[in-house]
Amino acid sequence: MRFRPPFLLVLALVSCRDRAPAPRVTLTVAAAASLYEVVTELDSLYRTEHPDVAVRATFGASGALRQQIEQGAPVDVFISASERHVDALQRAGMVDPRSRRVFAGNELVVVARMSAATGIYSFQDLALPQVQRVALGAPASVPAGEYAEQVLRSLGIAEAVARKAVYAQNVRQVLAYVERGQVDAGIVYLTDVRAVRGVWVVATAPPASHAPITYPLVLVSRSPHHEDARAYAAFLLGPRGREVLARRGFSLP
Repeated sequence: MRFRPPFLLVLALVSCRDRAPAPRVTLTVAAAASLYEVVTELDSLYRTEHPDVAVRATFGASGALRQQIEQGAPVDVFISASERHVDALQRAGMVDPRSRRVFAGNELVVVARMSAATGIYSFQDLALPQVQRVALGAPASVPAGEYAEQVLRSLGIAEAVARKAVYAQNVRQVLAYVERGQVDAGIVYLTDVRAVRGVWVVATAPPASHAPITYPLVLVSRSPHHEDARAYAAFLLGPRGREVLARRGFSLP
């Protein structure tokens, strides 16, 4: 008499056979908040091609992420929205300077709610009396806020805008303020506008009014997964990464 395994046992065997293998390593990536959609998509693609490697991404203001790395957070790869924060880590010997590459570029814009009649058509208009509240990232920790200050100083309206400024912890919080109508306008990256509805670009910063907006990528020196982190970085910097960046509106290095 031939043995027939119980039905539930057959299902269990099939389930075990089809289940994806457990990753042998988990990489931790700290990335600027404005890269959320890009890095999330690329992480999914990478796991599909490398099922033995899991990627855990954390997003926030580049300055805050830098502080976490300085305080010993277990980060393998850091993608900042500002060269300044990577420079500081490099001076402290906390990142591998040989791994440093420019991942992407961006533009700085003023945004407002589509339904609002703000009368804002340029960065200079942010100083107008009818514009009462302007959201921007805290310059000390949010690169978009740092770039915004550079633009406002170059246009001679920094003090006027500072009196009506609402400072945010990252660019996505700036967008939330604009979206909810809590401010008349906000200063963010061009690519951030794609993340929300009902918000549109009303002005673009003149390129000469601020430092180039670049996203440096670097490997953290104390990472125990150097080879895996290097392979992951190469994937981000390669054709798949460039395709996703271009489709999402970032400029390519």
